[in-house]
Amino acid sequence: MENLSYAIVQVVHNFGAVAVVGGAAFALYPGTAAALHRKLAWLVGFGWTAQAISGMGFAAVSYHYYDKLPDIHGIAMAALLIKMVCAIFGVNIVIIYLRYSANFSKERRHLAWKLLAALGLTALTAAAFLRWFS
Repeated sequence: MENLSYAIVQVVHNFGAVAVVGGAAFALYPGTAAALHRKLAWLVGFGWTAQAISGMGFAAVSYHYYDKLPDIHGIAMAALLIKMVCAIFGVNIVIIYLRYSANFSKERRHLAWKLLAALGLTALTAAAFLRWFS
């Protein structure tokens, strides 16, 4: 059951990563309609939420089976903090985008998508370090 629990959390985490990076990358594709951008913003927002919840899920599964949180330090802890900061900023940018993008210039909307893509790629890169240095 432990491996199944981790696998289920990992599936949610992986789909969140695809939504975060893929949604932002697709929004940067030239000619994408503004109406699609709103849908992509929702997708990216749900992706960041899935990332945060499944990240907590990893800790919960560890705590359930070992009565303690994973013992990480050094590079792994830095990578985890980077992922958490990316998720916080990602969710906030999506909220701001959904609420105010109608009043944004085309350049400002494009900047928001570039920031979301950069946050997604940063979190994805940090995930590799978290995985191999923990």
